[in-house]
Amino acid sequence: MTSFSRDRLDALYVTAGPVNTGALRSISEFITKYRLPSISDNSLPVTSGAVLMSYSVNFKILWARAAYFVDRIVRGAKPADLPIELPSKFELVINLKTAKALGLTIPPSVLGRADEVIQ
Repeated sequence: MTSFSRDRLDALYVTAGPVNTGALRSISEFITKYRLPSISDNSLPVTSGAVLMSYSVNFKILWARAAYFVDRIVRGAKPADLPIELPSKFELVINLKTAKALGLTIPPSVLGRADEVIQ
């Protein structure tokens, strides 16, 4: 934290992973205290209010596709014969309450592109 006071950050990137509510609270307090715009590759920190926005794949779709492949393998398909798939659906989620706490205004053109806007 000492180096943070000497070197000004412009934004914070919060990576996906197992995040507990205590960690989300700490992240939220940190970005609010230092008024840091923040983005994540998972919508959970955004919906909880800890992070300003996320741009990520739709994990529900990925999990459903994974279940499909597991089913195919269990039924006898060879994994090497199954196609490799890349995500095709990405979602932008924005939390306006967090934006307000940071003193930011999100342009209407960006809000219009969001898949979900949290009031």
